Amino acid sequence: METSTALNQTLKSLADVLDGASDTPLDAPTPCSEFDFQTLRAHVVGWLTAFTDGFTSDDHLCSDPGAVSVTGTGGDQVRELAERLDVVLPEAAADPLRIGESAMPGDMALSMMLWEYQVHGWDLARAAGRPWAPADSALEASLEFAPGMLTPDFQGEGKAFAASVPVPETAPPLDRLVGLSGRDPHWTA
Repeated sequence: METSTALNQTLKSLADVLDGASDTPLDAPTPCSEFDFQTLRAHVVGWLTAFTDGFTSDDHLCSDPGAVSVTGTGGDQVRELAERLDVVLPEAAADPLRIGESAMPGDMALSMMLWEYQVHGWDLARAAGRPWAPADSALEASLEFAPGMLTPDFQGEGKAFAASVPVPETAPPLDRLVGLSGRDPHWTA
């Protein structure tokens, strides 16, 4: 499955999770231990806005994710952003995406987004007691990509990503991806 197609499907599922989680307490814990439900939702919508602005602008510069406010459940915002991305991807991923003073190859940013929204979608779905089932082929693509980002410099206590949780190699792809990303696949609120 093409990365941009997989991302679009993931974002549409994320929007449905957000809409279906309207009664989830905003301070509910999530598997992403640094964030409660409200903070993680704001993180997801803010960064998706920043990345979308970068991919759709002439200078490929991401906007400030902290300047974004979540409206309602955030589901409509995610759908609108997914539609904006769908118009320009995968062609826009041929150019570097600028985040502040740094840049990363657009295709790398696209793969990072797929991985991040698969995992954060799972975080939000788990916190809200909602189903989450990205396509196995998209999960396998993220399982190939994520280890390059989850190096010892970035993963572990006090670092950007939590330490990996051991998961059997025979586990479903979603369990392996969330475990690799520092979550217990059996987490419950």
